[in-house]
Parts: sequence; C-alpha cells; structure tokens
Amino acid sequence: MSKSLPNTLRGLKESGYKQRPVKEELRDNVIQKLRSGEALFPGVHGYSDSVIPQIVNAILARHDFILLGLRGQAKSRILRDLSLLLDEQIPIIGGSEVNDDPLNPLSKFGRMKIQEHGDATPVDWIARDSRYVEKLATPDVTIADMIGDVDPIKAARGGHALGDELTIHYGLLPRANRGILAINELPDLAGKIQVGLFNILQEGDVQVKGYPIRLSLDVLMVFTANPEDYTARGKIITPLKDRIGAEIRTHYPQDLDIGIQITRQEAWISRNDLSVEVPDFLQEVVERIAFLGRHDKRIDQRSGVSQRMPITVIETVISNAERRALEDGEDVAVPRVSDLYAAMPAITGKMELEYEGELHGADRIARELIQQACSQAFDVRAAGADVDGIIEYFETGGALQVGADSSGNACVLGFSTVPGLLQLVSDVGLASDTANDGQRAAACELVLEALVAQRRISRTTAGYTRAPHEGPTGGEGYQGFDTLS
Repeated sequence: MSKSLPNTLRGLKESGYKQRPVKEELRDNVIQKLRSGEALFPGVHGYSDSVIPQIVNAILARHDFILLGLRGQAKSRILRDLSLLLDEQIPIIGGSEVNDDPLNPLSKFGRMKIQEHGDATPVDWIARDSRYVEKLATPDVTIADMIGDVDPIKAARGGHALGDELTIHYGLLPRANRGILAINELPDLAGKIQVGLFNILQEGDVQVKGYPIRLSLDVLMVFTANPEDYTARGKIITPLKDRIGAEIRTHYPQDLDIGIQITRQEAWISRNDLSVEVPDFLQEVVERIAFLGRHDKRIDQRSGVSQRMPITVIETVISNAERRALEDGEDVAVPRVSDLYAAMPAITGKMELEYEGELHGADRIARELIQQACSQAFDVRAAGADVDGIIEYFETGGALQVGADSSGNACVLGFSTVPGLLQLVSDVGLASDTANDGQRAAACELVLEALVAQRRISRTTAGYTRAPHEGPTGGEGYQGFDTLS
C-alpha cells in the first residue's frame, strides 16, 4: 500500500475521495481514454471497426453485456482487459470480503466495523486486477459457488444464529462487488443458477438457505457464449437474456494480415537456444490454412476453426525446423513447407468434421488445406512467374528427391538441378542476394508445393515427378514431405 494513500476512514474523508458506481467509473475512464486516443484493448486486433465500438457503446450506456462468438475469437481476453478500464486502486474497509465502500458499507460486517471504530476504521486499498472475478460456467456450479452459503463453523466460532448475515460465506458474485464479474459459456449454467443471476440483475437481492439478504451489489456483469448455445438450443432462460443490455458478436480475423499479426503476437516464435528465421511467405501459408478451413464445407463451421490453430501450427513448424537444425549442426532454424506436414497434429486437432469430412478423414483434409494455402500464397506473390522450365524438366523425365530432414545447403544443391527453380526465390518475397540456404530452400519448396497443388507436377513417396494423368495428387502412398528421401 502506498504511504500517500489514507489508511483510516478519517483520512479518506479528508482526502476528498468520492465513491462512484463501477459502471460510472468505467464510463468515465473510457471517455478519458477516447479523448486521449489511448487504445482501449491493447493486443486485440481486427475488432476496431466492429466489436470494440459496440463494447464502448455498452459501457457508455452502463449496460451488462455478452460476447457471442466461436472458440478462439479473443472473447475471454477482451473481458479480462476490461479491468484496465477500472481505477488503479480503490479503498475498502479493512478485512471486508465484499469490498465494502468505507463511505457506504454494503455488508453487516462493514457496518459493524464503522460502528465500532468510527473514523478510525482501517482502510485497505485494492488494485484493479483484484476487482475482476471470472468463472467458467459448468453444469455443476451451485448457488453456493455464485451467491454464497451459510457457514456453520463461522456461526459456532462467532456465537451467531444461523440466520445471521455474519455466518455467510460469500460466493463469487458478492466478492465481485465494486468490480467486474465475468462468466464464460453462460448457457452451461444450470437454469436455477441463471434464475439467481436474473434476480440479482433485476432486484439486487439474494437468498441464502432461504434467508433473504438484501445486497445492493455494484457489479458489471459480462458473459460469453457460443451463438448456437445461446439461441437455438434454449439453454439460456429468457428473463435473463432479456436483462442483458447488449449482445455483441465476435468474429475471426477478416483480413489475412490481421490474422498474421495476431499469430505473431501470440505464438512462441523466438527460441532461447537457436536463432529462428521464419520466412514471411511461410507465415502467410500458415494463416491461409486457417482461413481456408473456415470455408471448407467438410469442417463443422458451427464449431469453427479457432485462431489457436495457426498459433499452434507455427509453433510446431518452428519446433520441427529447430530439431532439424540441431541434428544437422545449423546455426539458424528456417522453417520450410515440409515442416507443415510435421505440424499436421496441430491442424487436425483443431477441426470438428462434418459427415463428409469424416468420410475423407482429417489427415487428408489437412494435407489438402496445406497444398491449397501454398498455391494461393504462390499465386499472390509470384503471379505470372515463368515456371515452364520447371514443368518441362519433370515432363521430360526429370525427378527430384529431397529429404525433409536435409540441411538447407543440401536442399539447395538438390533444387539447383531443376532449371529456373532457384531463380524464383525473389518472386516469392526473398532477396536472392542476401537469402541464406535455409530461406532459399523454403522458397523452392513453396514453388514446388504450389505446382503440386495445381497438378502441374506430381509428388510421390519417391520424390517430385511429372504431372499425374488421373487419381488424387500423390496417390495412396502420399504421406507428406517427410517421405521425400
């Protein structure tokens, strides 16, 4: 506690402190940040023209609100960042479990404290992080968890009757008084718990073991939910739904660059023991995999393709490149397209499949997403590039074998046998005169993978060959780059 802050009720009164309801406090601080141009939700990208303005409107209107969206859309992060809009510290009566305001105590404990000590009542200061309470809704959550319960031990030790307010062990909601209560996955709460929340929102009173307690709680209540659970399945009681001021829809990144920015921010890219260089085009390919997955009819779009997919994929891709560099004695780990196939468990684990998808299999879908992403990235970066020499090389019987665990130098030696392949390095976004072998190998793999996706050349377990005349790319033996040995 800072020495400059008053530690008694008398000092607090003399300091001129004025209490504000939490919703008014949030409103005032948001207005101040809007005037100064300060970011309201630092680290949250892609919502500046959609979600954030709606949240600001709800706060300015002093409304409770709910964020509706699929998994991996930063809902929980936004709720946690709401604490940044609170005052840095507020005073409470010392020892209060419900953050009693020294100037207007809520609980019997607070009132008795002031009655006993008067202006000498001790005052504590709590930071804004302590005023944010979060609960993941599950079917086993009870009224005691949310509201409170009678504590017989408290009653015995204090000599109180069980109906005395001093015997209550408060739940999460009273403990969030003068702060923010966030409930994730609201529809998973049992109906009777939702009724309890409705009663708080509507009347401001609660009952514990049949004992009515009037607690005029000062709380901003915020929630998250999946849109399908919140509307179609009837898991939310209508009276509670009616009392929530704003329903705000979140969404996945709508722009590829925003998605890349989020992935770079959240992923563990830099490693301690080895330098890592991730080519820009590979980051683009990783993000495109997620974007393609969000439009693939074989993937259940009601579940969505979380933004956690590209984050875990890029981390796995880097780890595979790191392992290869350590085994080959390289100083720099440069991820390549072949590493994407090593990251397939990070892709398949983030997909819920429709019936058609189950027929195709998660592995096949993941491979196709990788190839499509490579094809799109190549077309965007190297539209009009001359690849005729590469295709002719394979059409006239040429072949290429490259191991996924081969060093960058060994790969470049192999790629140099294909006419014009290394000359396309600059077309995909690398400076050919400064790129190292690992980067050049990665660029060549992108070119070849794109040509495979476009069925202009073929890749089998033996390596790259001429384009197939029929059947799926790669045939039954297709297992990914790790088979190109």
